[in-house]
Amino acid sequence: MTVLPRLKSAILATALLASTATFAMAKDVTISVWAGGTGPTNDYRIEAIKMAAGVVERQAKIRGEELTIKIEAQTWTGWDDFKQAVTLAAESKKAPNIIVSGHEDIGPWSQSGLLRPIEDYVDFDAWPLNQLYPNLIDVSSYDGRIWGIPQDAEARPFFFSKSHLKAIGYSDADIEALPAKVESGEYTLYSMLDDAKKMQDAKVVEPGKGFMPRPNNGTDYWQFYQSFGGEMIDAESGKLVLDRQALTGMYQFFVDAVEKGVVPATYLGMTWDTWHQAVAGDKAGIWHGGTWHKAEWEAKWGLKDFFGQMQYSLIPAGNEKGRANTITHPLVYLLSTGGSDEDATLAAELITTASEPYINALHAVKSGHLAIGSAEASIPFYANDRWTSAATEGLLPKANAIPNNSDFGVVWKAMYKGLEASWTKTNSVADAVKAVETEVRNALGDKIVIR
Repeated sequence: MTVLPRLKSAILATALLASTATFAMAKDVTISVWAGGTGPTNDYRIEAIKMAAGVVERQAKIRGEELTIKIEAQTWTGWDDFKQAVTLAAESKKAPNIIVSGHEDIGPWSQSGLLRPIEDYVDFDAWPLNQLYPNLIDVSSYDGRIWGIPQDAEARPFFFSKSHLKAIGYSDADIEALPAKVESGEYTLYSMLDDAKKMQDAKVVEPGKGFMPRPNNGTDYWQFYQSFGGEMIDAESGKLVLDRQALTGMYQFFVDAVEKGVVPATYLGMTWDTWHQAVAGDKAGIWHGGTWHKAEWEAKWGLKDFFGQMQYSLIPAGNEKGRANTITHPLVYLLSTGGSDEDATLAAELITTASEPYINALHAVKSGHLAIGSAEASIPFYANDRWTSAATEGLLPKANAIPNNSDFGVVWKAMYKGLEASWTKTNSVADAVKAVETEVRNALGDKIVIR
């Protein structure tokens, strides 16, 4: 931090006292919270703020103040409608006080004037924010400032059907050793394709279900780019990067998967329900997804014995230039420029309180997400949950994230368009890569490094 902890704490304390004095006179304060990606297993994205409001009200009462906080919440299960709603609300000067969204929105929304830097309203040197994982603070930052507080964390692993691995000759010891072989690079994406084909040949999975990747666009596909050595940010210049050899390797891998018959050329666009039914019902061989999917499979799709049915690992390397990896995509609490500064101060206090380890652990365990800080990881409720503790230890330390750069969306859109074109054989791999290069070069010029 550039501000001395004691000085910053004093400044924040003064601001909070001033705001609560205002609130004490007003008695009733409404704080609006909008959250994307919210469903039955993710309700603590809103419930945590409501719990925090109860705590802050009790604190005010003990101080002799009259404060009633009404949380006005709206949720969206999907992302496109949610982000459109936020954008339209901002344009009409009706943005909610608190926004719960993906960290990649920080770049464009901060540049558009939608967000307040949350570092101006909270003290990262004080509890509970001082125990947040530093890499998650980095993911919540952009252009030298901290704009958000991580609401959760996750990883996006590979999953294997244990029964189908055994059907092609794997022993229990082999299955147990698989994650280490993935991490070391001994077991690659092409090793996986061979196993997926063996499963189909053994008729333990139907044709085209040996490998079931994510059925639509998402952060996950950047993991395969990294598997072939790709980087998204140039370490020296800080500019975005497009690595042509990594993109070529990634596209060719999916073309090879289609030609091997383990995934259809028409696969992309499959419904999520169809995908969940297959992977949770042990009808798929190998797939990739998110740590949070375990909770969804159990709550909605009838999964009874996760550890008995599935093995998990990092995403394997694709070749010697790549590495095993996983991407985390934290959602973050963001402060909008809507409302008064007093509203923002109270909203920031609610976010800080909602980040208390005991409160955030409720979300993590229920939804299958991971801890946002070291203290949370040691809470028995969290630590005693086998999946969250295992994923925190084995996956989260190895996770990185897509850039918050406001221009990254241009690269992302072009990458996925090229993936679709090569996957469906609309274009050759070479032509698809060339089209991506042309699109990002024309759009971004010298703001991107093309290797």
